[in-house]
Amino acid sequence: MQQQLADLLRKIVTGEQLNRDLYRTLIDEKADVFDILYGANLLRQRHSGDRVGFCSIINARSGACSEDCAFCVQSSHHGADVEVYPLVDAEKMKSVYADAGKSGASRFGIVTSGPAPTDEDIDKIASCARSAVAEGGISVCASLGKLSREQLRKLAEAGVRRIHCNLETSERFFPEVCTTHTWREKYDTVKLARDEGFKVCSGGILGMGETREDRLELALTLKELGVDSVPLNFLVPREGTPLAGREMLSPFEALRIIALFRYVLPDVDIRVCGGREATLRSLQSWMFYAGANGAMLGNYLTTSGNPPREDLQMARDLGLKPEP
Repeated sequence: MQQQLADLLRKIVTGEQLNRDLYRTLIDEKADVFDILYGANLLRQRHSGDRVGFCSIINARSGACSEDCAFCVQSSHHGADVEVYPLVDAEKMKSVYADAGKSGASRFGIVTSGPAPTDEDIDKIASCARSAVAEGGISVCASLGKLSREQLRKLAEAGVRRIHCNLETSERFFPEVCTTHTWREKYDTVKLARDEGFKVCSGGILGMGETREDRLELALTLKELGVDSVPLNFLVPREGTPLAGREMLSPFEALRIIALFRYVLPDVDIRVCGGREATLRSLQSWMFYAGANGAMLGNYLTTSGNPPREDLQMARDLGLKPEP
């Protein structure tokens, strides 16, 4: 198995075309996790050296979502205990944006609940993005659900350069997670954003009951789409959701997953986001050794993260340099 991993690593570095079966070495139970992580770290260093990137978000509209995503407390189908509020005003967005830059983030994402924004939402978000870009702050990204070509163009005109839309999981497993919209709708949104010239951030949530084969399928789909950044989230089961009783992934299984995505996507930024603190626990800093070259800084949509200074110090302790 060590030789198979070494051959896979060599083929990736030399740019050879790889078929699905070669990647299956990474999800084989016999493959030693430490051997996998060793290769993933080499690929990370090859991709980004000693630099790591941190992003931050604002939950700009929370709860009351009409979708039934099984993992999400913001769904109105589940009745979970979550704060509900409409789209925040421009001053609130600007305040959180400024704090993100001061905290050490190099990107700022505006995230809203709901399947798709209205044109009025887009106008408000575009106005805020335009103001931020004019002040020369950190980059602005948008995670707003399903978007039309016209809405994307408004965002582009305002200075938004990156669109986020998670595929969440493989196409095969997606119906187990959500029934109110399709995986293909998400795929089409990612593709449309790429066609319109945006950088695209797309990943998923791991630990929802999917197989290792599903994880490989998700990674290969993201490779096919040519995404620029992959956020990896780990399920933390929340009371009131259908996945409340799901057992969490072990730290080493989570590290295997990060490494899998680094092998499949050697030249893409891989950021570890929601659930990393609870899932990786004392092995949290190992996410970089597993191939990640970024993480989300501060709080998530409905849960709290580490204090930003602790994450920045974690990176520095490893000899890594946060992006300016």
